[in-house]
Amino acid sequence: MDITFYGAAKHVTGSCTYIKCNGKTILIDCGLSQGRDEKDMGTDFFFEPAQVDYVLLTHAHIDHSGRIPQLVKDGFRGEIWATSATRKLCDIMLNDSAHIQEMEAEWKSRKNKRAGKQGVEPLYSIEDALESLTFFKECDYDEKVTISEGISCRFIDAGHLLGSASIELWLEEEGKKRKLVFSGDIGNFDQPIIKDPHYIDDADIVVMESTYGDRIHKKPEGAVGHNVPTVVRARELAKIVEKTFQLGGNVVIPAFSVGRTQEILYLFRYIIDNSLLPDFPNLPVFVDSPLSAKATAIFASTIQGYYDEEAMKMVNEGINPIIFPSLTTIVDVEQSKALNFRKEPCVIISSSGMCEAGRIKHHLKHNLWKREATVIFSGYQANGTLGRSILDGARHVTIFGEQIDVRCNVTSLQSISGHADQEGLLKWITSFTKKPKQIFVNHGEGEVASYFATLIKRELNISAYAPNPLESFSLIDATAIPIQSESPLPSSVSAKLNNAVSELIGERESLETVVARMIKASKDDELSEKDAIRLTNAVERLRSDLEYLAMKWCGDCDKDR
Repeated sequence: MDITFYGAAKHVTGSCTYIKCNGKTILIDCGLSQGRDEKDMGTDFFFEPAQVDYVLLTHAHIDHSGRIPQLVKDGFRGEIWATSATRKLCDIMLNDSAHIQEMEAEWKSRKNKRAGKQGVEPLYSIEDALESLTFFKECDYDEKVTISEGISCRFIDAGHLLGSASIELWLEEEGKKRKLVFSGDIGNFDQPIIKDPHYIDDADIVVMESTYGDRIHKKPEGAVGHNVPTVVRARELAKIVEKTFQLGGNVVIPAFSVGRTQEILYLFRYIIDNSLLPDFPNLPVFVDSPLSAKATAIFASTIQGYYDEEAMKMVNEGINPIIFPSLTTIVDVEQSKALNFRKEPCVIISSSGMCEAGRIKHHLKHNLWKREATVIFSGYQANGTLGRSILDGARHVTIFGEQIDVRCNVTSLQSISGHADQEGLLKWITSFTKKPKQIFVNHGEGEVASYFATLIKRELNISAYAPNPLESFSLIDATAIPIQSESPLPSSVSAKLNNAVSELIGERESLETVVARMIKASKDDELSEKDAIRLTNAVERLRSDLEYLAMKWCGDCDKDR
């Protein structure tokens, strides 16, 4: 009976936790890594997918579900347990992710071909995504399910996304019983449409997220403690829109297609119904994302057991809470392009939420340089993403190979974050009527996860630790004793590692030559300013990556001593 942290350990994305019990293997989530996390963790599994028996899925967001088709492609034939809403959302999200994988592989292959290199295979195909959906088994909230001898689970509403869940997991092996709780992504209180997070009574061991474990969301005027009523969120959003429209600019909102887009639409419906923008009664709102359109349809039809009282009241009155007359959903590419040539200001909601792909990049290209425009971030921006660069105050960004000045107003709506802040996380863990013996802190950037674990130890007097990637612990003892993994690396991972080392050694001379030429050209004033900036940025990225690897390697060496 043991646990290994394969994903989202000192990272935010790529959630994947591996559990062994009674000869069975269970994954809690199987998500894609994004931004810097993807570079750190790679794309190969550190275990054999064919040996996995069950996947328990906390929710549909791609950083939790996005590698399920790859798992199936590589041999998984077990059961995937999730709520009904999560299953419905995965239907559209995994297919969309597969489409992106195929498109990116095709683009990289064309680029490689021009350089005389080999083509690139997608991580998985649409066929893999469709096949993965056949392994899903649905369960209701609060329903305890026995999935195998000595292994039972129950899904509890986490208040993060339609169908999202914290998972209670009961394990029994050779007379030893352990109860584990996996928080999943813990939602904010008073989040539009969906219910608040539900609490859990007890656990021996808790694995909990720490996305915002080091900060407290800025509360808008009118908020009372954790409670931020819809009217407060709507007024905050309306104020930004009004100021931007008065300047004649567009409001561009990068938003996750599933969850965040629908919550923002709910707020705009409230703004219109309550005349919070009297000078703009027919507020033009465009959702430019085919996936968002499909997700909105699922949100509108998947109601019972998921909507909160406020949203259900509207439904019972015959009102669709996320659709309104001045809303236009864009599917056609030409319509999307036409948005950038409108003469009247408008609101554009588009994906991806971290600005790494999708139509949002086109809208940013056409609006970032305009002083009258506003970009509103509505969700977490991972390290290494375009969204993070803009939010952190970059003066210039590169989009589609073109340098774009950032002159517009950039802001974020922390009050509509889908993740609980430090106060919300502490409220969730202190809701346990019986203190857990051990807490593992994951789903947070390295420093944040470690800080939050220290905070728990200091403030709550509970043993807490932020595990490193690939770290394993025995669950036989309730305090979870670290163990040395005896499992060999899968052959695909070993082969890639050996090839990468060989290539690095082989490229050393080329790198030295490039650096020497760069230094000479710089001294002789042969470099243009643009080329000098590009080279400097490339060298800085390489230096940063090598520093990270050296630090990690030396740390591992110190452990071995």
